Amino acid sequence: MKKNTKIVPAIIQDFKTKEVLMLAYMDIGSLKKSISEGKTWFWSRSKGRLWNKGETSGNKQEIKEIRYDCDNDSLLIQVEQTGSACHTGERSCFYRILQDPEKDIDFEKSSEKPEDEMILEELYDVIQERISGKDENSYTYSLHKKGLEEIMKKIGEEAIEIILASKHQDKKDIIYETGDLLYHLLVLLVEKKIKLEEIFDELRSRRK
Repeated sequence: MKKNTKIVPAIIQDFKTKEVLMLAYMDIGSLKKSISEGKTWFWSRSKGRLWNKGETSGNKQEIKEIRYDCDNDSLLIQVEQTGSACHTGERSCFYRILQDPEKDIDFEKSSEKPEDEMILEELYDVIQERISGKDENSYTYSLHKKGLEEIMKKIGEEAIEIILASKHQDKKDIIYETGDLLYHLLVLLVEKKIKLEEIFDELRSRRK
């Protein structure tokens, strides 16, 4: 991963309605690729690579116009949006109205989130996109179709695998099986519509 990639925030706006759809980040490579292809490409800070909006969900963004601000350090990209822009299924990521600043906004979170937290969030988003995309070749979607019982069964199996790997003191297997368990736990959270923020809040409450 490139640690020193220079990025700028990119606000994505509906070209016709002017509704703000989402916020993402671009480096020079993703900006050039967006311009050349006419579709939005962004920089993934956790994976250290470019990603194309809608590459799994099909919710593409056709670029109509790109503007930049007076300080030359942020972008406004007007698009024609296919489907929803938000991974939750909402058209815009900004679908909630602020009620209580102290409760609604987590000021402890840095704009540069810890890399591990970002990886979990990206995987959570990918799982949502796999399910909403209904790709018959996707393991995630097939697991979703089999239902909650199958998901819980897989979680139980992976937990047992971790116990066995720990008993045999096999570090590589422990790491591998922990990854499997975390993945299936994320699938469960998506199924139960539990946000990662709720889990992070619970973990923060245990810091004593």
